[in-house]
Amino acid sequence: MKRPTICTYYFPNWHVDPRNEKYHGKGWTEWRVAQYATPRFDGHEQPRVPLWGYEDEADPAVMAKKIKAATDHGIDAFIFDWYYDSNGPFRERCLQEGFLPAANCQDIKFAFMWANHGHPYSHPGNYRQPGDIVWTGEVSPAIFIACTNHCIEHYFSQPNYLRVDGRLYFSVFRPAQMIKDMGGPEVARLLLRDFRDRVAKAGLGEVTFDANAGNLMAQGGAEAANALIRAAGFDMCSEYSWGYKNDVFPAIDYDLWAERNYAEQVARSSSLCVPYSPVVLQGWDCSPRTVQSDMFDNIDYPFGTVVTGNTPERFEKVLAKTREFMASGQASSDLLHLSCWNEWTEGSCLEPDTEHGYGYLEAVRNVFGRAGE
Repeated sequence: MKRPTICTYYFPNWHVDPRNEKYHGKGWTEWRVAQYATPRFDGHEQPRVPLWGYEDEADPAVMAKKIKAATDHGIDAFIFDWYYDSNGPFRERCLQEGFLPAANCQDIKFAFMWANHGHPYSHPGNYRQPGDIVWTGEVSPAIFIACTNHCIEHYFSQPNYLRVDGRLYFSVFRPAQMIKDMGGPEVARLLLRDFRDRVAKAGLGEVTFDANAGNLMAQGGAEAANALIRAAGFDMCSEYSWGYKNDVFPAIDYDLWAERNYAEQVARSSSLCVPYSPVVLQGWDCSPRTVQSDMFDNIDYPFGTVVTGNTPERFEKVLAKTREFMASGQASSDLLHLSCWNEWTEGSCLEPDTEHGYGYLEAVRNVFGRAGE
């Protein structure tokens, strides 16, 4: 079978950023949140401790270690959570000072998923106001043009920027919200066409515009999602996370959670009108992002259900099942997304920890090997 392209999402908040310092103090990074996590119920495995320590991702040597670990274990691309709003780029030092200057940067592909969402104050969020928004993710036409121009100028010309069938890959986290913010599907379609024209004018070829399927499906199922896909002119769909867990609290077993979501991945592959790239999650636990002295109840994010029993062995079984599906001819895309490389405070993390070592990365290599092998 053709080996899928294995992409993993990368969350860049493990370096000092001035906007974070405004709310949390000089020198703050999200490692502070991970360090102070505590067990919130019996059997809850917190804190998770990084095997490599609490390192600065804006250091090229640190990023070089991440790249080597990823490529050694079958990861072909980092899809960076990309932050750009009315204030310009955010959390960008990871890319500019860490990733791109890394000695082995060219060994791995990279691309962007534009995280166009509001940012809840979840570092940590308190019981009284768990969903309090700090920065808005609103997208106006002017912001979209500025964001995409920034990408064209600084990133799309990089030789290792990910292309799908020769076309630059660019994704958006909340496509339905983006369409609404822009002024509707017709305006969005014109702006996407203008984006494609600017890329071509820069001599960079064509663009594959990817949309988060979950956000589209939430508008009314596959029929509503397909209507938005066609109206705006999206080329493909993917996924960042899994759902089907919030009817259980405080914890759901990984196998049950995976079974529910695997079925949804298969369904979306056939019901959406564009190619759909499935996602596999290693786990989920955003309890570190809550005030640890507050009670842990099933209220708004970051409070909520925790996934337990997500061992490397169980993760590997789900990867193998997904591999079989992608080889069966039923899958509509040959991209596979893994979520995530380093969401330490959301419990979705492939990076090695002190409990499982490199177990999750070894699971990826066991199932998919490495490109070219």
